[in-house]
Amino acid sequence: MKRLIAGVVLGVGLTAMAHGAGDPEAGEQNAAVCASCHGEGGGKPIMAVYPKLTGLGEKYLYQQLVDIKNGDRAIAEMTGLLDNMSDQDLWDLAAYYNEQEMVVGQADPDLVERGQALYRGGNMASGVPACAACHSPNGVGNEPAGYPALGGQTAEYIEKQLKAYRDGERAGTSNANIMVDVATRLTDAEIKALANYVSGLN
Repeated sequence: MKRLIAGVVLGVGLTAMAHGAGDPEAGEQNAAVCASCHGEGGGKPIMAVYPKLTGLGEKYLYQQLVDIKNGDRAIAEMTGLLDNMSDQDLWDLAAYYNEQEMVVGQADPDLVERGQALYRGGNMASGVPACAACHSPNGVGNEPAGYPALGGQTAEYIEKQLKAYRDGERAGTSNANIMVDVATRLTDAEIKALANYVSGLN
């Protein structure tokens, strides 16, 4: 009997870990304010420089929401939007958006080959590591490590963020600092090729 109880407790604990700390249904109720910029369900932003929020990883999404709320990541369009949300509200939002399906776009075929080479193999000459090492070969990210899924994200948003990392406009967390180091080694042409490749990756 003790083994049965222990097994049930362990199973419930592992299930909770697998599904994260957020409640997607509760998150959906708080997501209405986000739809005006990110679209219904977070997958169709009104401008390509706004991110798709779908399927990025619950841990990553939660950390970004915390950083935005605390002012560690400054996004003018989001000023004040999260002020009245609790920590659990942020987890719930992250869980909701993580459960939504990412709609993958069409990459520019002229840039795919160079972008793929960088994403999968990096650039040994300039010390750029392969993006696939942290974000996975098919772009689904690494949820336990908090590395976001990239596949299907808009090219414009990826390009904007890589340049923000490179220019020191986005930093602070340990993951962000890794990206700062990577982005400072990328040229504008490499950033454009990578961003394009990622937008069609699935």
